[in-house]
Amino acid sequence: MKVFITKKIPETGMKMLEEAGMDIILPESQDLTRYEWLEYCRDADAVLNVGSRFRYDRAFFERCPDIQAIALYSVGFDHVDVWEASRRNIPVGNTPDVLSRATSDVAFLLMQSVARRASYNFEKVRAGNWTDFDPMHALGQELYGKTLGIFGLGRIGFEMALKAQRAFDMKIVYHNRHRNEKSEKLLDAQYVSFDELLEVSDVLSVHASFSPDHRGIFNRSVFERMKPGAIFINTARGGFHQQEDLYEALVSGQIWGAGLDVTDPEPMLPDDPLLQHSRVCILPHIGSATREARNGMARIAALNIIAYSQGEIMPYCVNPEIYSRR
Repeated sequence: MKVFITKKIPETGMKMLEEAGMDIILPESQDLTRYEWLEYCRDADAVLNVGSRFRYDRAFFERCPDIQAIALYSVGFDHVDVWEASRRNIPVGNTPDVLSRATSDVAFLLMQSVARRASYNFEKVRAGNWTDFDPMHALGQELYGKTLGIFGLGRIGFEMALKAQRAFDMKIVYHNRHRNEKSEKLLDAQYVSFDELLEVSDVLSVHASFSPDHRGIFNRSVFERMKPGAIFINTARGGFHQQEDLYEALVSGQIWGAGLDVTDPEPMLPDDPLLQHSRVCILPHIGSATREARNGMARIAALNIIAYSQGEIMPYCVNPEIYSRR
């Protein structure tokens, strides 16, 4: 089976695919145009996709009718039209669990960095502006005993909440489409409405799976309902927040600070005013950027491809219902 891997993955996964007899297709360039990407896909039986630059939508499936399976090197699958894939009996696999701790580490890092204005103070040191002690300059805030609100208490949200609870004795509240009673017991977490989440959270951290109805949900009217001292954290998808509204909320004092590992657009524009704000910390989407997580993702993506090639159900399939129709 010919497998197009859009970018080379860690050797763990490459070796598994080679040993399973896959005919691996790797692009010559790491920066493909849409046309080049489609041409590679048209020549393959399956795609192991890295990143979310291109959409696997109806137009894609019509142009690449021979694609039989898609394995994603990611947890998120919002760049895939899963309904269209399912209609064509094409399984789509992702890589859950293995990056939950790594991504929650980054959310936890951002929370602390914003609270203590780490980016701003680092830039002062680097620019040679380390001045004499000033008891009133650029003060941060402590997190002990405060309330952490989780929007999307799944695997990553749970790990973030657990860290915050153990490190800072933070109270955990959350909002999901459905209650997570197991996590409620383990974290003593309280399920609240979206409105209450905004009203009571000292830190609000986004960990939900992204879908079109989530686009821009954190906008001007939402930021206005948050605490003036609140910190907004997003390590999920940049589409959750309206970036201009976030900046205005910070400048006007509607919220206190923000930490982002995801932006909209992505990569972030270098002239975005958020980059100049002293209570903002922004990272370039590094949530899964550890050797352990990336190797684990490579292993799971390879397992999904290998299982399909052997006529088995992908072990991490986001549309398993298609197998019942075969």
